[in-house]
Order: sequence, then C-alpha cells, then structure tokens
Amino acid sequence: MPAVSIIIPCLNEEKRIYPLLQALCRQTYPLEEMEVVIADGMSTDQTRAEIDRFKYENVQRLHLQVVNNPLRHIPVALNLAIKQASGDFIIRMDAHSIPKQDYVERCVAALRDEKAENVGGIWLVMPGDDSVMAAGIALAAQHPVGVGDALYRVKPQSPVFVDTVPFGSYRRELLVAMGGYDENLASNEDYELNARIRKAGGRILLDPEIVTTYFARTNLKSLSKQYCRYGYWKLHMLKKYPDTIRLRQAAPPVFILSISALILASLLNARYWPLFVAEMALYILVITGLTFKTAITRRIPIKVWFAMILSIMTMHFSWGSAFLWGLLKTLFTKDHKRNEAKH
Repeated sequence: MPAVSIIIPCLNEEKRIYPLLQALCRQTYPLEEMEVVIADGMSTDQTRAEIDRFKYENVQRLHLQVVNNPLRHIPVALNLAIKQASGDFIIRMDAHSIPKQDYVERCVAALRDEKAENVGGIWLVMPGDDSVMAAGIALAAQHPVGVGDALYRVKPQSPVFVDTVPFGSYRRELLVAMGGYDENLASNEDYELNARIRKAGGRILLDPEIVTTYFARTNLKSLSKQYCRYGYWKLHMLKKYPDTIRLRQAAPPVFILSISALILASLLNARYWPLFVAEMALYILVITGLTFKTAITRRIPIKVWFAMILSIMTMHFSWGSAFLWGLLKTLFTKDHKRNEAKH
C-alpha cells in the first residue's frame, strides 16, 4: 500500500477537530500507511488541547503532527502541510468535515488506477448545530438555487469529470510540479489549483461514492462572511483564468448591480421605486417557489423553510456584493496607477 498524507488547515476548531481525527482512525485504509498533518493558524481556543488529547489517546494508532501557520491563510497552511508530508498521495481535508470510512481507500484506488489527476467526492451537508437557522443554512448549502450546478453539493448519479472538487486527492509529485496552492488567494485556492491542473491537461474526477459529511455555518453572520470571502477572491481567481467563469457565478453580481442601479435611480427620481420593489418581489417569489418543492417533499417545518430562504438570499447578496467590491477596487487601482504613470 502506498503511504498517504492527510493535510488539514485548521483555526479555532475545538468542537470539530477531535471528531475528524476519530473518523480518520476509522478508515478502512491501513492506519500504518497513513499520516495526518494539521497546519494550525495559532488557534486561540482549545483546538491544540483537543489535538494533544487525541494524540495521547491514540499514540499507537495514527501518526499525527502539527505545524504552525502564523499567517492564518488557508493556501499557506496547505503548502506548509505539503512540505511536512511524506506520503506518496496527499488528500486534503477540512476540520468541518467527517469522511466516510472508505474515503481514503477510494481516493487512493482511483489515483492508482490513473482515473484522474485529482479525485474528490460529494458533500453531505449537515447543520452545524441544533438551531433552526443552522438547519436552514444546511439546506440552502445543498440546494441548486443557492449553489447552482456545483455537483459536489447536489450529487451526480455517476462519476463525472468536473471543474473542481472539494478536498481533492493528488499524487505528491503532481502537487510539487504544480507549485502547490496559490498563496496570493485567501480563498478559491482549490478552484485555482484545479484550473492549473486542467490547463496542463489533467482531469478532475468527482465520484459520488466518495462521501464527506460537511458541517455548514450556524448563523447568517458567519455565512455572510464565508460567502463574502468566496465572492471577493473569486474575482481575483477569474483575473488569472477568465475563461473559467460560469453562469451561476455571474448571476449574483449582475443581480446586485441591477438592484443597486434601481436604488440609485429611485433616489434621483421616485418613479423608479416601483421597479425596485417589483424586482425584489420577483426575486423573493422565485426563490420561494423554487424551494417550495423541497419544503414539501422533505416535510420541512415552515420556520426552517423561512431560514432556508433567508440563507439563500444571504449567500446571493454576500457573494455578489463582495465580487462587485473586488471589481471596483481593481478598477480604482488600475486608474490610480495610470494617473501616477502620467505624472
């Protein structure tokens, strides 16, 4: 069996890190051929204590090491872990996840059979806690209205080649040859790496039999921060690879730009207010209608359905607004540099 390194970026995950490590200990892949490398962003909670507790209780079962990530950026954490890893194969994990027991075995098997250069699976999105809002966020994070055609969230029926997968698995020599993750991006680092792999002729395989349980955010504030980060850094990724933009990614900023223009026009001329109200009403009506079937078929309580609708709106507004903010900053910076050049 080839050696496998599981790399995990981590920051203040005292509630999640121990269950993840337990799940890795339950893998069907031989534990003596596995190692775990955690890149911790100098956690200020009890994350380190939980890691130490696991090491003490499982010292003979799973090789585990921790490296410090003082910059706290995820791509930096991943590159630090890769440098420390010794496995022939490297699998990226997240502290918010619980992999299925055969996760590692299936990833390694697909890589050994050369089915693709990067192999990943689907997410089973679960609430981060027992609250109504957490339940709504989890439903939004796996509904096409919220995430578009992201197949790893909506589960294809059979293996399929895609643009990107979460928590990819690679041969070590590929990651080294590609130069690791782009440390200039604070988010979208997986998508950017996969874009480079595909441009080099590589394939990204999504196998629905490779399954991870992923715990979504628990409140709208943290959800908004997450999607603001996604939207802002997506723009920077697209500046490098403009041909990778998809319709589902263009829709939120176009919508935000539209309603922003109507608000501005309404402030200048009151006759435009009905257009703004009509667009917002249509938007809410469409989301309500498209999620109604899910609410009925899954017998979702009304308050959870309402939380789901609010979550989808938060995702759209946060992603779109952050994308446009990044675009404005980019245009302003270019204009500023041109003016400096003239003088």
